[in-house]
Amino acid sequence: MSNAAVRQELIAAARQIVVKVGTAAITDEAGRLDRSVVSHLAAQIANVRSRGAGVTLVASGAIGAGLDELDLACRPRTMEMLQAVAAVGQGQLMRTFSDAFGRRGVKVAQVLVTRDDFEDRARYLNIRNTLRALGDVRALPILNENDAVAVDEIRFGDNDIIAAHVTNMLGADLLVLLTNVAGLMRNGRVVDVIEQVDDETRSLVQADRSRLGSGGMATKLAAAEMVTRAGEVAVIAHARMPKVLTRLLAGERVGTVFVPARRKMSSRRRWIGQASRPAGKLIVDDGAARALTQSGKSLLPSGITEVIGRFGQGATVSVLDAAGREIARGLTNYSADQIEKIKGLKTARIAQVLGDKPYDEVIHRNNMMLR
Repeated sequence: MSNAAVRQELIAAARQIVVKVGTAAITDEAGRLDRSVVSHLAAQIANVRSRGAGVTLVASGAIGAGLDELDLACRPRTMEMLQAVAAVGQGQLMRTFSDAFGRRGVKVAQVLVTRDDFEDRARYLNIRNTLRALGDVRALPILNENDAVAVDEIRFGDNDIIAAHVTNMLGADLLVLLTNVAGLMRNGRVVDVIEQVDDETRSLVQADRSRLGSGGMATKLAAAEMVTRAGEVAVIAHARMPKVLTRLLAGERVGTVFVPARRKMSSRRRWIGQASRPAGKLIVDDGAARALTQSGKSLLPSGITEVIGRFGQGATVSVLDAAGREIARGLTNYSADQIEKIKGLKTARIAQVLGDKPYDEVIHRNNMMLR
């Protein structure tokens, strides 16, 4: 598919869109919320919705809004002060969005999440159900990292990753990452299309973390990779470009487009491979590694050489080859203690050792995602 076709056939045809806007994109040089930028973004999203497309917004900026409300000169350095400023700023951020969208007849809904909410299967499904219900009542979901209680997320900038999780969770057609640069740069020029996020792509990333934001181009590439591996399109573009969303959805050459994989990943595999946190590791021999990666086979106990960690039945585990490289993730049919007893054995011996054989496979291929 040509570059033009990606834009015109995939992006312009998108019916479910996730838009993420970062702190640096909606604040001024002093770190205060720039209400003109928020208003411009609200106008574009309202226009997209009026055409029948669904939109979910992931918005950073609580700390920036808190700086404004508390009249602080700079971003705090301690975690407890960052959390306090975020707690103050979240209400101001939502009020700003509510006012901007309200003037255009769009009702908004606040959804605060942490990374843990996506790693737990029940909470993951609850978030998806809530977002779908908000779509049914035509309210715009506005998600943000719950910075008042999260810790690592403030430090590492997970809103890009959360936006990718939301895209995959909803099966949205398109993720748009709006930031303060025009796209991924190479030799001073915006890269038009990235076919695959690889080491060469990552080498283009600079130490570009903004003064107020907590993310950077590296997290945006990680988010784009998650979405495209699942079979959807991602774009990085400048939030302050006039009518950036409108132009992008019209098929214009805006920002950097990341081309999706040809096969869409199932919702279940998206969660297993990208959202859930592994509770342990299984080391496999070369034969099992080839069976998994080349033939798409299930993991049998005979190929397992080592069990690392304590976990129960149904847990997500990483599967590593003999060199220690992660080759897959999956839901295990047996606990760590049970696998320890049957590792290296033929399937026929499971019942003899455990007294029962509910499954032939330690991880069935339907509950596994290759890395």
